[in-house]
Amino acid sequence: MKKATLLLLGVLILATLVISAPVLHMYTALDVNEAKIYIEAFEKATGIKVDWVRMSSGEVLARLEAERNNPRASIWFGGPAVDQIAAKNKGLLEPYKSPNAWSLDLAFKDYDGYWTGFYLGVIGFASNTKQLEELGVEAPTSWLDLLKPEFKGRISVAYPYTSGTSYTILAGLIALMGEDEAFDYYKKLNKQIHHYNKSGSACVTQVGLGEVTVGIAFAHDVIKKGVSKGYPVKLTVPEDGTSYEIGAMSVIKGGPEPELAHKFIDWMLTAEAQSLMKNWYRVPLNPDAEVVEGAVKITDVNVIPLDFVYFGQQKDRLIERWKTEIQYGD
Repeated sequence: MKKATLLLLGVLILATLVISAPVLHMYTALDVNEAKIYIEAFEKATGIKVDWVRMSSGEVLARLEAERNNPRASIWFGGPAVDQIAAKNKGLLEPYKSPNAWSLDLAFKDYDGYWTGFYLGVIGFASNTKQLEELGVEAPTSWLDLLKPEFKGRISVAYPYTSGTSYTILAGLIALMGEDEAFDYYKKLNKQIHHYNKSGSACVTQVGLGEVTVGIAFAHDVIKKGVSKGYPVKLTVPEDGTSYEIGAMSVIKGGPEPELAHKFIDWMLTAEAQSLMKNWYRVPLNPDAEVVEGAVKITDVNVIPLDFVYFGQQKDRLIERWKTEIQYGD
């Protein structure tokens, strides 16, 4: 009886500890398998449990708007800063200046602390090498290359209103060409598209499986989900100029655990946490973090200068224009 009583007592104590463990509620725009890397490491390092939901960046923004009066999560983790700037402008975020962000250039964080960057990513093209050979065409190395007749009906990309990746593409084209010219270009590109996805990285696997010949996504996703998986995928980056993102995180206004959100942001900015990004070929912002060989650095490509504040402020208008002229246009 004594052994049974002690065993029961131990179970009750363990259950109490599990129940009383702090829980951070999170929305993340990172790939599910990537998000697990950081979340599980954070849980192990801090003892804080994370209850998380993965959505594309545009979906996170829509969820925050829908939950404005009753926020269900405390932190938005991952996705382009431009989307979190849009959230700031809608009054959906609250400021937090992490002590671990002091060394970041102002270009990588909000001056008032509404969002903080933690990685860089550039847009690239994923091409199926077997299909390129069959078509007798080289992998695209410019935006104009995507308009070649050989690629008609063979390209995949995400909707810019569900995917932060795809809005980054649209913003980059506008910065490169001018707004009207970029929409004229996109009308031509639209005729080349086989289908659109909700998620920005979904096209990489589709290219690898031969469902399409070319996908437009972030370079780190092309390497991680295509090249490193052994698929016949080649990465190229548009030489005439490529768009890029600052991946960010932010505290959701009125969220249930702001103090836990602060702890996650502090931890994610450490060299230890940012070194984990080598598992996904991302480029960390902490200068002391490890960078995996083969990762595409922003200094290695021709990047298009982007005004993130402008594109955050103009997102709703540009998305509506895209829907009107591209999705529902002739």
